[in-house]
Amino acid sequence: MSKTYEYSDNTQLSPHFNISEFRCKCGKEHETLNNPELIKKLEKLFTALNCSKIIVTSGYRCTAHDKNVGGSGTGQHTLGNAADICCYGQDGQPISSKIVCCKAQDIGFRGIANITTAYIYTHVDVRPNGKWYGDEVHGNSSVTDDFYKYFGGEDMKGIDVSVHNGNIDWNKVKADGIEFAILRAGFGRLEKQKDEKFEQNYAGAKAVGIPVGAYWYSYAMDEDEARLEADVFLKVIKGKQFEMPVYFDLEEKKQFDLGKEKVSAIMRTFLKRVEAAGYFVGLYGSASSLTTHTADDIKSWYTIWLAHWVNQTNYSGAYGVWQHSEKGKVAGINGNVDLDICYKDFPTIIKGKGLNGYGKEKALTNPPAPVSDDGISVEITVDGKKYSGKLNKV
Repeated sequence: MSKTYEYSDNTQLSPHFNISEFRCKCGKEHETLNNPELIKKLEKLFTALNCSKIIVTSGYRCTAHDKNVGGSGTGQHTLGNAADICCYGQDGQPISSKIVCCKAQDIGFRGIANITTAYIYTHVDVRPNGKWYGDEVHGNSSVTDDFYKYFGGEDMKGIDVSVHNGNIDWNKVKADGIEFAILRAGFGRLEKQKDEKFEQNYAGAKAVGIPVGAYWYSYAMDEDEARLEADVFLKVIKGKQFEMPVYFDLEEKKQFDLGKEKVSAIMRTFLKRVEAAGYFVGLYGSASSLTTHTADDIKSWYTIWLAHWVNQTNYSGAYGVWQHSEKGKVAGINGNVDLDICYKDFPTIIKGKGLNGYGKEKALTNPPAPVSDDGISVEITVDGKKYSGKLNKV
């Protein structure tokens, strides 16, 4: 139910929206109607798209003004349920209405439509009944029941693979429409834990022109172990080029048992260290772990690879890649394979920034001593003072 505000009211409705932004543009000083549900969903959209700002180009409309701009005079704008908006990213540029429509669908707006041929302005509303998913470039009727399918032509279909997928025929994979692949580089903190098929998969995907990314599976229980994992990951991927991001994959229960603060510290340590070496870095996580065990600063700074095996995710945060199934079938791969959708042109972004091997790799500061399986930790006392460290077998 919409609330009524006087024309002169400047109430701050939420962190990013003031009632003055929703006043009728007719030029007359009259009351403004605004639905609190609209504001709540706009705030969720702001967060999900990692916006720098959202401009409301049209909010409440009186009956006369709604008719003057082509409305019926009884639509959602006249009820305080709707807003026409332009969303801006952190780079200061408008976010495509195609992306906004998809994310607005995830958040639960019941009326959504692209407004112009430039795909910059979007209509959203919280109508109490029914659903309207439109594209006003093609008229005023509903055009789809799923914006991801409707605007899907620009999305990339991908897979993520490891030694568990066996020997892969990459020619058949490409012929089956796969447009990118994220490869497991390895796990843990020892170089011998490199994925046994990483080199083979990298060479195979590259040979047929499939853009690749990589990920490292973590067992780190503290920041020191995360740093060691980052260093061995960097050693494994050194000298290679990745058109897609390189990701940190943390999903062990014993890690989550440490709590959000410690888990987030582990994530930051790994991500920052790899980022500092000249890579476009991201975090892999389930909808649950991203919500309960990942600090907001991590999700806002690093691109997210979302794992949520459903037909339509309800995760409201921003993400660049969505792993939507673990039971996919792709030619050239025996058995099930993880399926992914990418919503960003990472190859252009990464090459443009000279990252992931497309520019000069940065040298690590304070590189750690080598880690060895046959080293031992020692602690000694000299003159009443304790000293500890690790001795490696020679």
